[in-house]
Amino acid sequence: MALAQEDIEQIQRLIKKTLAEMPEMLNSNVRYELDLRERTIRVEEELKHQRELMQEGFKQMEKRFEQVDKRFEQVDKRFEQVDKRFEQIQLDMNKRFEQLTSRIDRFMVWSFATTLSVGGIVIATIKFL
Repeated sequence: MALAQEDIEQIQRLIKKTLAEMPEMLNSNVRYELDLRERTIRVEEELKHQRELMQEGFKQMEKRFEQVDKRFEQVDKRFEQVDKRFEQIQLDMNKRFEQLTSRIDRFMVWSFATTLSVGGIVIATIKFL
C-alpha cells in the first residue's frame, strides 16, 4: 500500500500545521539550552567560590606552618641552651674530679711518707735501746 504523492504532501502540511500550533515544541530546545547555560553559570560561580575558600584555607595553613616553624626554632634554641649548660656542668665536674684526684694523690703521698717516717723512728728506737 504505497502512498501517493498527494498523501505525502498532505501529511507534511499536517505536521507543519501541528508544529505551528505548538510553538513550545519549537522553543523547547532553546529553553533547554538556556537552562543548561544557567546551570553552567551557577556551577562556574560555585567552583569560583570553592576555589576562593580553598585559597583562604591554604593561606591559613601557611600561617600555621610558619607558627610551627617559629616554635621549632624556639625549641631548638632551648636545646642549645640546655646543651651549653650541660657542657658547662660537665666541665665543672671534670675540674672538681681533677681537684679531688690531686688531693687524694697528695694524701696518699703524705700517708706513705708518714708511715715510712714512723716506721723508721720505731726501728731506730728499737735499735737504740
